[in-house]
Amino acid sequence: MNPYQQYQENQVMTAPPERLVLMLYEGALRFLRLAKNAVKEKNYADANNYIVKVEDIIMELNMSLDMNYELSKNLRSLYNFIYEKLIEANVKKDLSKLEEVEGLLEGLKEAWQEAYVEVIKAKKTAL
Repeated sequence: MNPYQQYQENQVMTAPPERLVLMLYEGALRFLRLAKNAVKEKNYADANNYIVKVEDIIMELNMSLDMNYELSKNLRSLYNFIYEKLIEANVKKDLSKLEEVEGLLEGLKEAWQEAYVEVIKAKKTAL
């Protein structure tokens, strides 16, 4: 394992759960943008691979929800919607569906980022 891979692994293994969710959103957006570029270049094999990676991340986020909260039920519906759009985008190599998903993921990431900042502030205050 090269030093960069080791660093990345250490980041994931030591990150608090709140940070891991943020990292998943960031990864999904990174792969989604790669998929969009691959579709634009008509490199459909790469587009498929990247879209499947985004689908996997969305499924991970979906399965990790604590369904004891109303927010989780709403997120589950949104993740299911995103997953369906990704499947449609992959089948049709539809750039507009990828852009729709990108907008949704950007919004989720920004909201989570704000919540994460508040969690950090609360933890510092508690100390």
